[in-house]
Amino acid sequence: MSGGVDSSVAAALLVEQGFSVIGVTMRLAGGASRCCSLEDAEDARRVADALGIRFYVADYADAFRREVIEPFADAYLAGRTPIPCVACNQRFKFHHLLERARALGAESVATGHYARTALDPVSGRRRLLRASDPGKDQSYFLFDLDQERLARARFPVGELCKDEVRARARAHGLATAEKPESQEICFVPDGDYAALVERVRPDARPAPGDVVDESGRVLGRHRGVHRYTVGQRRGLGIPAAQRLYVKSIDASRNELRVASAEALGASGAELARVAWIAGDAAPAPVRAWVRVRHRHAGAAATIEPHPGARARVRFDAPVAAVAPGQAAVFYDGDCVLGGGWIEAALA
Repeated sequence: MSGGVDSSVAAALLVEQGFSVIGVTMRLAGGASRCCSLEDAEDARRVADALGIRFYVADYADAFRREVIEPFADAYLAGRTPIPCVACNQRFKFHHLLERARALGAESVATGHYARTALDPVSGRRRLLRASDPGKDQSYFLFDLDQERLARARFPVGELCKDEVRARARAHGLATAEKPESQEICFVPDGDYAALVERVRPDARPAPGDVVDESGRVLGRHRGVHRYTVGQRRGLGIPAAQRLYVKSIDASRNELRVASAEALGASGAELARVAWIAGDAAPAPVRAWVRVRHRHAGAAATIEPHPGARARVRFDAPVAAVAPGQAAVFYDGDCVLGGGWIEAALA
């Protein structure tokens, strides 16, 4: 229970269904965050009291720094664009919290994610599905849940839209019914990623370096590679006759390569640490709809599985701003097939 309306209603729905529910707030990012703060924990406790369920606060702040915040900073220093929400879900909500659930005698972990699960009647395996509300769908962040964890995961609000969730909260008289959503990364409440990187790794602050065009011609200077992401336009400070965007980041050379919007397209991507929801890697190339970031609508592509949990994605048409460090998630309609981490964009 994060202290927000979604997890509050998830708990309420389970109570309605007759489950024995235990509320747990995970203290992760500490007091500087607008998520998992003391105020959020108190909101969650008030909801638990209203629902008549047991409530605990579990302190994982040290582990969260080690397993999420520090890798996030290191990724930016390496010129990558990380997604800490995937690591948070995998390591905390569906690993550490599952362990705590077992210790408390609980059979499953339920969250306020907008996603759904279903049992495949033919294979008997669990499937991960998009939420009913496409505008709130969070299945992208859950692509690497395996069969064991999916079997113990519950997403009670996955069939609802946000307005319905708030209506359920009001009907139950929950304190979080009108609480606004937090859109930023929980441990970067002000959105200043570069400052966070410098606080976490003060001895590794990148120096300014060259900004070059596709031919290698120096156009200007950047302020440190940790301040930029692939596809970024604002803040480059490079005078040019056309709009320029970051096409790639080479941290080893301390160099940003920029290009026009027309030159940003990638024909595909090389992926590592590929996970398949079914458990087994696809035995042959697979046609799928592939999203290369959370807000990406997706693109038609062919996924070529390779040994060692790797794969190559080939898009039917070029896709812009394919960023190393992001995830490429594979869909067959509403069903998540799996996904992997982008190592490199293909020209």
